Amino acid sequence: MNYIVLDLEWNQSSHPEGEIKEIPFEIIEIGAVKLNSKKEMISEFSELIHPCIYKEMHKITRKLIHLQMTELEKGDEFPRVAQRFLEWCGDDVIFCTWGPLDLTELQRNMAYYGMRPLAHAPLSFLDVQKLFSIAYEDRKSRRSLEYAIDFLHIEKDIPFHRAFSDAYYTAKVLAQLPEAVEKNVSFDLFHKPSTRKQEIHIVFDDYAKYISRKFADKQEAFKDREVCSTKCYYCHRNIKRKMRWFTPNGKHYYSISYCDKHGYMKGKIRIRKAAEDDSVYVVKTLKFIPEEEVQKIKELQERARMLRRQKRIRAKSS
Repeated sequence: MNYIVLDLEWNQSSHPEGEIKEIPFEIIEIGAVKLNSKKEMISEFSELIHPCIYKEMHKITRKLIHLQMTELEKGDEFPRVAQRFLEWCGDDVIFCTWGPLDLTELQRNMAYYGMRPLAHAPLSFLDVQKLFSIAYEDRKSRRSLEYAIDFLHIEKDIPFHRAFSDAYYTAKVLAQLPEAVEKNVSFDLFHKPSTRKQEIHIVFDDYAKYISRKFADKQEAFKDREVCSTKCYYCHRNIKRKMRWFTPNGKHYYSISYCDKHGYMKGKIRIRKAAEDDSVYVVKTLKFIPEEEVQKIKELQERARMLRRQKRIRAKSS
């Protein structure tokens, strides 16, 4: 297996009314580095792309990457560049990016031009920015690429903020990360699960994650047994809920369950809207927590109840 470390630059409309909903960001440069299984650099890819949608450079894009439209006009159009890139990638690869956005925008641009998708379901990849946080920080913070380069004392031998250079530095960071962190894969959800078989069930070191297929609405989602289940990801059996699913804000839902062997488990459900239609899908995480955190969830539930009561009282008095 090879690693394809990818970075993209894209442009957007300078005026809100000029934005095309299906492709708000037009890719104008693809840069990538191919690493072998030993994380040695074995090949490079770098091409500018002739803009066909947004032909005026957005001021933020121009300032960030120092590219002029006259330079981009020398490039080839996206479908041909993307096809050459995919042929260069080859088979049996895993994509790697700094942050979660590049694969979504690559697939969005490909879909706009009617190209064959990278996958018809969620695409697993390595978010090197996240892996850096897992390896060296608190798992939650997200640092800049240049911060990671400085932290790891990597030589800065080419300028930042162009597609190839950022892919090059991301590959340098990846090569220095402990191999064990690579099991913390991410999933690009441009193509969401469409069937139960495509749904994502994955267990990491200290939590489990589930990504559902699409549902017509939130009510339909919560009727699904898999969405609402609280299964111990160590024992592989359903465990009794001590606290039913509740929401403090209408977007995030919480529950508390108890396993005789492993203790209290927090469930968290996030309802996400699918950008392409009016459907929703669910991202659920399950994690064992200490008893003091259980109390915090109970307090959150009580505050949610109080707010609901106050809302009902105001509705009656109005």
